[in-house]
This record gives sequence, structure tokens and C-alpha cells, in this order.
Amino acid sequence: MDQYEKVEKIGEGTYGVVYKARDRVTNETIALKKIRLEQEDEGVPSTAIREISLLKEMQHRNIVRCRGWLCGAIDNLYLIVWFHSVNVHVWLQDVVHSDKRLYLVFEYLDLDLKKHMDSSPEFVKDPRQVKMFLYQMLCGIAYCHSHRVLHRDLKPQNLLIDRRTNSLKLADFGLARAFGIPVRTFTHEVVTLWYRAPEILLGSRHYSTPVDVWSVGCIFAEMANRRPLFPGDSEIDELFKIFRILGTPTEDTWPGVTSLPDFKSSFPRWPSKDLASVVPNLDPAGLDLLSSMLCLDPSKRITARSAVEHEYFKDIKSQQSEFDEVYPLHPCGCPVSCKKSMYVFCVAVGYILPDCMMFIFP
Repeated sequence: MDQYEKVEKIGEGTYGVVYKARDRVTNETIALKKIRLEQEDEGVPSTAIREISLLKEMQHRNIVRCRGWLCGAIDNLYLIVWFHSVNVHVWLQDVVHSDKRLYLVFEYLDLDLKKHMDSSPEFVKDPRQVKMFLYQMLCGIAYCHSHRVLHRDLKPQNLLIDRRTNSLKLADFGLARAFGIPVRTFTHEVVTLWYRAPEILLGSRHYSTPVDVWSVGCIFAEMANRRPLFPGDSEIDELFKIFRILGTPTEDTWPGVTSLPDFKSSFPRWPSKDLASVVPNLDPAGLDLLSSMLCLDPSKRITARSAVEHEYFKDIKSQQSEFDEVYPLHPCGCPVSCKKSMYVFCVAVGYILPDCMMFIFP
């Protein structure tokens, strides 16, 4: 830690504290994410292990490019890596575990989408900027999903903006999970309430990539309106805010919904509203994309990859040609670059890819 000098605390959450800091060697401004190690005998938290391992595995120029290796036991964790990114939180430069503390070192970006929307009234008047940010968001999520990674905590505060390039980057993979086939049983309480998919709110533990698409749809509407679409103050209030706009689901509109643990036959029966009256700043193509992202039935919700190909983006694709070169996948879903040499790293962090078979410790 002697290489880094803390300047000020810039954020704090459930899993740690983020500092603005200076690299004494390069004089660069960086962000230090200090991971909480509450119990010395419990080792490195699973959220930190998950974040490091998932970022380590994803290798694509629109997500991350990693150079580095794991050396030493978990008691002395030194993962020296360099990440380059277009649409994911850039440059996880270093991971240092010493003196019972674990720090992740990131490039410093001081602007997130929420701050940008709050401080730039003209943002909502620029549909092209909304479209560009949405496209970049979907590019990052589509790649994550192609590598079987759910972000699970998409919200404006976790979308960072590089002022130099005006590009948007996904951040905070602390709640991210990898998934296999069949989709595993996951934690119920994930995703900030306003961006939480209805299947999670109704108690489903067998959710998958559509939960991220729902969150992106909520953010899309928020960018267009400059206010949250479903600002619930409790889970039931959140559900009812969704139903008041999209209609209360039935077995006809969402087969299986009445079997979900938290669905009640006593729910009020609201009809769906015309989205054009709810999000009036979108053109017909934008409304079509939004409605396909906010489909209540997750099996009918558009995928991130299909959303990238939507006609709404036809006028900006030439500026985002990087996304066209997605790394190919092995039939099992692992990157083609998956090698048995990754096995030692994967076992150490609970992320196993032996012979291109993926398992995630719960």
C-alpha cells in the first residue's frame, strides 16, 4: 500500500469504502476500493472474490483486457492486473491484500450517470446522447451475458462516464454472478429496488439475464424522462408502481406468474397504459425497444444482444463498430481462450473452469 496515497473518501457501501487516491510512482489519480474484512478467520469476502474473478475472466475490448496472474495463497493475495475497457469500469490496476485489508485499484472516474442527469438539464433534450449511452450500456451487458455473467446491480450510480471520451462504463461487479445451464437458484434480494425486475420482486430464485435487461430498461426511461420510472419505497409499492403502468400480470400474459412465491390473487387488477404517455420524449422506435425491455414475462423480454441490433440504434452503429468483434464462445459458453492453466486460479477464487465446465460456489 506504500505506492498509494489516499486523498479523500468518495463513497461507502455495504461491502467497502472507495477513496480517491494518488499513485506515488506515476502520480496518477486512481480510485481505491477497500473491501471490508469483518472477520479475520473468514478470509476474503465472496463479493470481492466474485468481482475479481469475473473481471479476470472476461476478455474483450468492449469489456476488459486483462494481463496478470495470481501468485501466493489467499492469505497473501497479490493480483497484479491491467484492464482496458470501453463499456465496463476501466482498468482494475491492482489488487493488494495486506495487513488484514484488501484493496482494488481502479482508474478514477468522478462522474456517474446519476450525477450527470442531475447536473445536466440539457441531457434529456439530447436524444442522441441518451441513445449513445444506452447503446454502450447494452454492449457491455450483452458481452457479460455472452460470458454467462449477470451484473445484478445495474443503476445510474453504477454507470460511470469518462468525460474525455463521453463514454459510459459499467461499474461495481460486487453482486455479479456467473450462471450455468440450467440456471441456478440465486439470491432473492439483489438489485436496487427501483431497477429490480418483477420476477425477483415476486420471489423467483431462478432468474437469469432478463433481470439485467429490465434494469437497463428502467434506466433508459429514466434517461429519457430525467426521473425514475418506478420509484417504489417498498417491494410491494415497487410492484404496484410497475403494475399501474404495465398492467397486472395474469396467466394469459405471463404463464406461471401465479405460481411465484410472492404473487397474490388479491393484487389489484390494473390495465396497462400507453408507454408513449409515460415516456413522451421517445420516438416510436425508442418506445418499441423500451416496451420489449420492460416486458413483464422474462421469457418474452428482449435479450441484450437483440436490443443492440434494434432499429433504434441504426443511426449510431457506425460509431460503435467495436462491438461487432465479439469473441467466439465454446459450445459450453466459456470463452474459446479458456485453458486448463486457468484451473489453479479458478479453484483459488471459487470460480472453476476445468475442461470448459463452469461451476460457481454458492
